[in-house]
Amino acid sequence: MNQNITTDFELFRNYPNPFNPITSIKYQVSCQSGSLTNMSFVVLKVYDILGKEVETLVNEYQKAGTYETQFPGNQFTNNQLSSGIYFYSLFVNGEKIDTKKLMMLK
Repeated sequence: MNQNITTDFELFRNYPNPFNPITSIKYQVSCQSGSLTNMSFVVLKVYDILGKEVETLVNEYQKAGTYETQFPGNQFTNNQLSSGIYFYSLFVNGEKIDTKKLMMLK
């Protein structure tokens, strides 16, 4: 039995970048062959320039597909953010897939 895991997980660049007040982050989740549920545990987090976690945008099991979320996730978080560079990272089943940079201008 072939237990290959597909690696077609992808984190796309946010749009617009730089942004104010909100940006969209798109990512792709692939199913894993041999998986009984055809779902992956997906986490998408945003960090500040010092590596401190700012917000968790996604933290759930998801089926294969393309998804899009927005940062900041709510107006309260937007009011607390300062202009600057942030990073967003996609994790699937505990493995880091990719990290990209975004910039907020106020």
